[in-house]
Amino acid sequence: MRKLSGKTYWLVGASEGLGRALAEKLSKAGVELVLSARGTDALQALADSLPGPARVVACDVSDRASVVAAADQVGAVDGLVFLAGVYWPFPAQDWNPEQAEAMFDVNLTGAVRVLGQVVPAMVARGAGHVVITGSLSGYRGLPGAIGYASSKAGLMHLAESMHCDLRRTGVDVQLAVPGFIRTRLTEKNDFAMPFIMEPEAAADEMMMLMRSEKFQRAFPKLFSLVFRGGNFLPDWLYYRVFGR
Repeated sequence: MRKLSGKTYWLVGASEGLGRALAEKLSKAGVELVLSARGTDALQALADSLPGPARVVACDVSDRASVVAAADQVGAVDGLVFLAGVYWPFPAQDWNPEQAEAMFDVNLTGAVRVLGQVVPAMVARGAGHVVITGSLSGYRGLPGAIGYASSKAGLMHLAESMHCDLRRTGVDVQLAVPGFIRTRLTEKNDFAMPFIMEPEAAADEMMMLMRSEKFQRAFPKLFSLVFRGGNFLPDWLYYRVFGR
């Protein structure tokens, strides 16, 4: 079991939802936190409410200069959890160029910007812990998910590649793959969301992953089996079932 107490973790995308809930649980577990998001008011209120030490560093993951400045201010950390994400649901027939680009720029390229400022130092030290937050929607193409599902698929592929490269270097890479979580993002959905989780329950799953030696944890478990099982279906059957 991984020891978290006494470590310092940088949470990127911590102001609300899963990020906020995870910050609260990590702080109770004895983790010193650096909390980042674009705005700092909600982050500072969160930091002030936590039982353990926490500081706030503003970071806009869509802006490389902001990421570089934030990383310089944060300094060396034991771990990084990337939770930042934006989401707008729409199908290819109603393509929104600005929103599609924003989802890739924050969800995928934003992660690359942050990782590029943190991973090299971890590799040089021979120690570190990186947790990337994907989505069940990233396992295979889905209707109405232009931008979001594809950006999460790229992020999950990135985590897998990093795990291949770094698993014997002392730098541990883990991938959290949640389903629907009740946040302001999922409030945009006008369809049924099976097995939707509260942020606190999802944060419990993240904590179990982070304390383990496993690479990946998909949750909720029963719902995740539907998506992971879709990878084994032939195209004609997959699109008949999931493409509606």
